[in-house]
This record gives sequence, C-alpha cells and structure tokens, in this order.
Amino acid sequence: MIFQVDDNSVKFLGDDNEVKGAVLFPDAEDGVVDINKTYVAPTERGMGTAGLLMGRAAEHIKAAGKKARLSCSYAQAWFNKHPEYQSLVTE
Repeated sequence: MIFQVDDNSVKFLGDDNEVKGAVLFPDAEDGVVDINKTYVAPTERGMGTAGLLMGRAAEHIKAAGKKARLSCSYAQAWFNKHPEYQSLVTE
C-alpha cells in the first residue's frame, strides 16, 4: 500500500498511482481541520483501508498540533471506536 500524506489529506494509491481511497480534512479555522470526506474505491472496500486512512489522518493531525471537526459520518464512527484520539475532536 502506498500512502500519500499532505497538509489536508491522506490518500491511498494503487499500483498505477491512481487514488483508491482518501480522507480529506481542509482547514476550517485556525488550528482546526474538518474531516469532511472518507472515500474508498469499491474494489478496495472491506479490507480495512478506510480505517488505515483515518488512522494516518489522525496521526498527521495530532503531529501538526491541530484539532478535528468531524463532518464525515465515517470519521465520527471511527473516532468513537478509538478513544485514544478523542483529545483531537472538537465541536
């Protein structure tokens, strides 16, 4: 698996460098990002890819010293299952 991380997204790239999954978290306000989209291609679903993407996004947000607003329903469910990242969540 090839992951590409930048300031506001984490992407999973296939062997052909095509984006097969992504978590998007644009800046919402100073020090806060909005996790507003999680996407995994149909061919990649059911293998835990979304969870891996969200874990990398959470680590990136934490390392950047930011907080996260959770507009995406998958992000809400994932953070509820991972209490170790609850300190990142803001309203």
